[in-house]
Amino acid sequence: MSSNRAKLESLLSIINTAAQEAIAMYEKEGGDVPSFESTDSHPLDDALDTVALKSTIRTLEGACHQLCTTLAPPSHTAINMVQIYDYACIRVVLRENITNILLDYPKGIHVNELGKIINIEPRKLARMMRVLATRGCFVEVDTDTFANNRLSLILHSEHPVRHMVSLHVEACAKGASVFWETLKAPEQGPSYDPAHAPVMFANNRDGITGTFFDWMREDVSHMLQGQRTGTHSPFPGQQAPAYPFPEVSTVVDVGGGIGAFSLPLARTHKNVKITIHDLPEALVQARDIWANECPEAVKEDRVEFKELNFFTQVPVKGKDIYYLRNIIHDWPDDEALLILRNVREALGPNSRVLVHDYVLRGLSRKQAEVEASTLGADIAPEPLLPNYGVGNIRAYEQDMTMWILHNAKERTLQDSVQLAAAANLKLEKVWDLAEACVLEFKAA
Repeated sequence: MSSNRAKLESLLSIINTAAQEAIAMYEKEGGDVPSFESTDSHPLDDALDTVALKSTIRTLEGACHQLCTTLAPPSHTAINMVQIYDYACIRVVLRENITNILLDYPKGIHVNELGKIINIEPRKLARMMRVLATRGCFVEVDTDTFANNRLSLILHSEHPVRHMVSLHVEACAKGASVFWETLKAPEQGPSYDPAHAPVMFANNRDGITGTFFDWMREDVSHMLQGQRTGTHSPFPGQQAPAYPFPEVSTVVDVGGGIGAFSLPLARTHKNVKITIHDLPEALVQARDIWANECPEAVKEDRVEFKELNFFTQVPVKGKDIYYLRNIIHDWPDDEALLILRNVREALGPNSRVLVHDYVLRGLSRKQAEVEASTLGADIAPEPLLPNYGVGNIRAYEQDMTMWILHNAKERTLQDSVQLAAAANLKLEKVWDLAEACVLEFKAA
């Protein structure tokens, strides 16, 4: 057997093993595996701890894509990389609330009738819906007749993940349309100023200035305001389940919004007293949501809400854990360093800082092995790419999202270590959550 064929056989073995592992997880939790067409949710869909499943899917997706890319003609793969219009179709679905409409038609609705409801020409509508159904989002139950499925239900107006999807098909798509222009522009090209992010470059043409956060606060539509709520809403994967929270007494959720991290923490670890730090307008919403969704924590004085500008103020001092979920990646290095230095000033002798973000991995196996042995970072089995390839693509696409919206970035492990060192923090451990990571730091 040639070495190239042996690699492909190894990938096939990895795919089979990972798929069997995922099937076993679904059967263990719910008695059965999901169906492609079903609208029934599975217990794992809403589980707080899905790290094991995500880890398995990361391997499965990476191996499948690497196998297909190896065997397909390069021209085939190259065209498939760019000829993708899912985002444009999903934008229509969200704008017209098609998922909501289809709830009234569990057996499906013909595009002629759906077209009348949303005032879109039915033949064009059928073509758009078929693109998504081919991807597994919606089901074509009969010719030109479409129904919801488990995936399309994510796009319902009340599903929190839908708002994150909206952010990408609206703001990110707008910024991506001028991505090349910003790289070549004399002012924006070399700049890391958040006001020079690609989306704001596009907005400048419409007379909108400032940063993406300024735009969200002041100028965007109700739709985008909903997205901000959605990106801070609780949904699976927001916690670090493996972290020993039973041994912790106090947690500070820095920039915590409504408490996407700390709400599930309060429900599962009643030993922890939580402080949520954010700007005043965010805390108004947070208090209402906690009163409705976790009133026992409020009544038992297990949560407090304190205003904080993390650029200019130090968090409450001397607590056990300072948790920053999706905070540092929003900012270029200078601003990120300000945040970390203020957090560092709050630390007591035994305090820990947990930075929950995506971590970019290089494609050098030699470097990956060094990070695995010295820092505890995960590494994919050979012959998979050491960073899991497309199985870990979310991190790299998220890096592009941070660039387009904020002129910021996701960081490599080494980037994070160096940034933290400048704030007098030292990396203790990497907690791999499969999609993202939690980096645990202590005072240096």
